[in-house]
Amino acid sequence: MTEPSTPLLCVDIGNTHTHFGIVTGMGVTGLCSMPSRALAAARNPLIDLLARPGGEFPSIGGLSCASVVPGLTPFLRDTFGDRRPHLPIFQLSHRSKLGFKVSYPDPETIGPDRLANAVAAHSLYGTPAIIVDAGTAVTCDVITPEGGYEGGIIAPGVGLMRHYLHEKTALLPLVEDGPPPTRAIGRSTVEAMRIGCTIGFRGMVSSLITALRRELAARGLSAVPLIVTGGTAHLLTGGPADNCITDPDLTLRGLHRAFLLNTASASRIQPDDPQSGSERC
Repeated sequence: MTEPSTPLLCVDIGNTHTHFGIVTGMGVTGLCSMPSRALAAARNPLIDLLARPGGEFPSIGGLSCASVVPGLTPFLRDTFGDRRPHLPIFQLSHRSKLGFKVSYPDPETIGPDRLANAVAAHSLYGTPAIIVDAGTAVTCDVITPEGGYEGGIIAPGVGLMRHYLHEKTALLPLVEDGPPPTRAIGRSTVEAMRIGCTIGFRGMVSSLITALRRELAARGLSAVPLIVTGGTAHLLTGGPADNCITDPDLTLRGLHRAFLLNTASASRIQPDDPQSGSERC
């Protein structure tokens, strides 16, 4: 079995962005993010990393990946396979060993990024736990000692809120990313939209967490820890949720752990496979 200290290239292909880095049991180095559509380009940051001579990269033990965009997975397979043909490629799915059971009724419909988050949360922080991944969509997942991965909630992310306001109205502009607002009274259209999306997003997520904690408390699971990750997790920092941990590398750390759990069965990704450092808030 691969040792926990073995460096792995871990790649999370999301709907909007792809995140990757070299992960060991100690953490993540070489962290990089790029638009997911760039995976199909002749040159991209992942190819540049694979082509980099010397240093720590040649010592990696393989590739561990999760993808919610099946059409882009072959590009990752080809990119890695061409440059590291003798190393294993593992793709996380509901069929993988996770370290806990899945009581969700339709496990094949669970996004592999959500499974990676659950693997990391279970391994690093224990159960029960609520995991919030704030990306293009916001996912809230629940893992418990009895049910393992039970399910959760999917809601629009702050970026979708901004785009929807622009696309479904005649006069509202597209608001780009910016610093979180410091007041609740907007003095321009752009500021008013940014306040509405940011504070509204924070309030939505807070309400979802409250509902989940209430339901878990009714089952005798009180003060359930909250683990937050994702590209817009910083917008939730300082929010009303208590007992909260922010782990920006949660998904990649989960992919590393999942590779270790599945080393004996890690194999090349098939082209037709459809889905195969923390701080307190």
